[in-house]
Amino acid sequence: MKNFNFKIKLGLIALLLVFVAFSSCTKDGLGLSEDIIVYEIPDPDSDPDPDPVVIAADEDTSTDLACPVSGEFQNDTTRNVDVPNPANDGEVDDRSCYSDYSESIIEGTTWGIYNITEGSNHWDAPGTLQPRIERASTIANANVGSFVKFTADLRILEAADAGSFGQDGTYIAQAKGQHTGGGGSPDPAICLYRAHPVYGTGINADKQVAFDIYAERILERGGEGSDGREVVFLTRVDKNEIVSFELEVGFREDPSDPTLKIHYCNAVIGGEAFNWNIPEPERGTQSKMRYGAYRVRGGRAQIRWANTTIESVNN
Repeated sequence: MKNFNFKIKLGLIALLLVFVAFSSCTKDGLGLSEDIIVYEIPDPDSDPDPDPVVIAADEDTSTDLACPVSGEFQNDTTRNVDVPNPANDGEVDDRSCYSDYSESIIEGTTWGIYNITEGSNHWDAPGTLQPRIERASTIANANVGSFVKFTADLRILEAADAGSFGQDGTYIAQAKGQHTGGGGSPDPAICLYRAHPVYGTGINADKQVAFDIYAERILERGGEGSDGREVVFLTRVDKNEIVSFELEVGFREDPSDPTLKIHYCNAVIGGEAFNWNIPEPERGTQSKMRYGAYRVRGGRAQIRWANTTIESVNN
């Protein structure tokens, strides 16, 4: 009987050691820290019997992705092709001959329509810059307390699909700002928010049913390409889902040293915050942002924006 009790005690001790080891691996063994969040990407195959994906009221379903031969959308003389008194804030930069900016009204809300297709940039040299229809904010200076802030509602109906992760996706918004010391573009992007298509199964096979949103962030000032930027998954939204979107870019005092400052880029998507501090804040000279639809290396992109506001503060 004593030997039996001894074995039970040994078993309990072994279970306790396994539990402690598992807890230790969970906290430290994976190299995680308190500042890192591991996001669980949903499984698109989790619903064995999905409902048919719904076509949005203002969705372009044409299979012809070419620019009109008639020249109806050939904005050859200006990139500022807009509607009278547009519902969306900011000056437009239209570098797509597929479709100019237009608007739709759904259940009393006016939505800005941004549709672009592969190869539709007729302004820049072929094979250089990507198609876009974007609106720009004003510029905030680099003083502590200066910022630009954008708020809106967003719907994504379609995003670019070029067949590989590095080429897929469409930018829905981007933080921008120049810097001292050279390097990179003269008007560099700092953080771009990129929507990638998620395809359904069964009745929705080959149809875009949701979108994974990533942040494409510089690793250093002027950073470009895979060596100069990182791509971080943020969240997933359903097709045609109305999602709140907020982006604020600016400078604040460094709490650890009042002689230094932080250049921050903070987004809130669907109520979930994604805050990030831009590298080398002392080199930053301004903050600004753009939103709309930018980049389509394959297929078409359809982005919708409503209830937009742009606020700029210069100290």
